[in-house]
Amino acid sequence: MLAEFLGTFVLILLGCGSVAVAVAGLPGSGRQTVAFGPANWLIISWGWGLGVVFGVYVSGGISGGHINPAVTLAFAARRGFPWKKVLPYWGAQLLGAFLGAAVVFSAYSWAIDDFNGKAGIDRDQSLSTFSIFATFPAEYFGSSWWGPFLDQLIGTAILLILVCALIDTRNSGPLSNLAPFLIGLVVFAIGLSIGTNAGYAINPARDFGPRLWTYFVGWGDIALPGTFQWFSGYFWIPIIGPLVGGLIGVFVYDLFIGKVLTERAKEVKPPETLRAEEPGPSRGDPGVDL
Repeated sequence: MLAEFLGTFVLILLGCGSVAVAVAGLPGSGRQTVAFGPANWLIISWGWGLGVVFGVYVSGGISGGHINPAVTLAFAARRGFPWKKVLPYWGAQLLGAFLGAAVVFSAYSWAIDDFNGKAGIDRDQSLSTFSIFATFPAEYFGSSWWGPFLDQLIGTAILLILVCALIDTRNSGPLSNLAPFLIGLVVFAIGLSIGTNAGYAINPARDFGPRLWTYFVGWGDIALPGTFQWFSGYFWIPIIGPLVGGLIGVFVYDLFIGKVLTERAKEVKPPETLRAEEPGPSRGDPGVDL
């Protein structure tokens, strides 16, 4: 639980910190002389990708480096992870995300207030600064809940398919402890490919922990229940969508890839069988290693 807490804390610190840089830090600090425009999305995507890399490296040797309730649930359903550990892992992940957001806020509260002051809006009306911490759907979805839900389902399913592929030693998984780095690149790729639809939470703790923090420090209804001009009661979508998507992703991997690998493993005869059936020198022959 301590490892999951710290790994998720690192994820949020680097991920939300990168959004704070793009939204308020660079424009307000004078270090950005011209508007980056869409290039800001690269800062955010790299920030979250590297947040995953180092969050998993921090916690992986102790807890497996889930740092995501959707991963924990999927592994319990299809990978033999003990069900009794699911809720404790979720609690540790949520607390790590909550306190990670608190640290980011403590570092960037001046930039956030400066941004809102220049815009002439109060904190509870500032969707831009809220986006530093939690997600919301694009305006083109209108009042539809299905579009953002589908987005979260697809994004998390892709995440779990690729995570399963990268950690499956029966497949062509990476060596030399590169899996955390490549999982981070998966998150980076998801951000580049479908991230703008709904902010690619793909992780209930990543969204709800910081969302809870923003509710306590003044973002009001934008945080909980997640209501603004074109969306209402949104908070549950980045929770339920990733949980369902994760289950689908691990099932799809097993259906298309995992079952084949399992059957291939059955076809390989164990060494004892080979020794019993194949002719060869006896154990007493010198220089023969069986």
